[in-house]
Amino acid sequence: MELIIPKKAEIPAFDPKAIKLQHISYFDYPYNEYEGEEITEAVIAEVLRKIPSGLNIYLSLVPDGEDSWLEINCDGEWLSIWYWSQDGEDNYFLYNPSFADTADRSKEVDFDETIHTPLNSGGQTPIPKLNAITDIEIGVKAVEYFIRTGEFYPGIDWLHEF
Repeated sequence: MELIIPKKAEIPAFDPKAIKLQHISYFDYPYNEYEGEEITEAVIAEVLRKIPSGLNIYLSLVPDGEDSWLEINCDGEWLSIWYWSQDGEDNYFLYNPSFADTADRSKEVDFDETIHTPLNSGGQTPIPKLNAITDIEIGVKAVEYFIRTGEFYPGIDWLHEF
């Protein structure tokens, strides 16, 4: 089942120094990982700084990083964010309503540049434009909001698959 969660005009205030993450895992070389108290303001600043120039990373709310994680894929032009939990039974994807008419086709083909971004989830699965944005700045805000609150940024649309 799918449910579109539309963006909200108001973004609730949050503690700009809070850290809800328990695990960070870079998908690209040098494959750095951070856990618990290793996740400092300096580490968070580095993650947020690197996103606009291209980054593939997992941010998890659990210490082992095996569940409740946000995957961020960015190549500097496109940015995709999705959240995986409950062994893949409860997922949230960034939703780009500009590509709503491509939803069915994106599931039918392996790759089509008119409906997929150049991004790959996990290094192999093409990411549909339906689940990506080109407004990298708002994407970075969404990532920081998750880091600080453990919640989804209400300033973008989400697609909930359950």
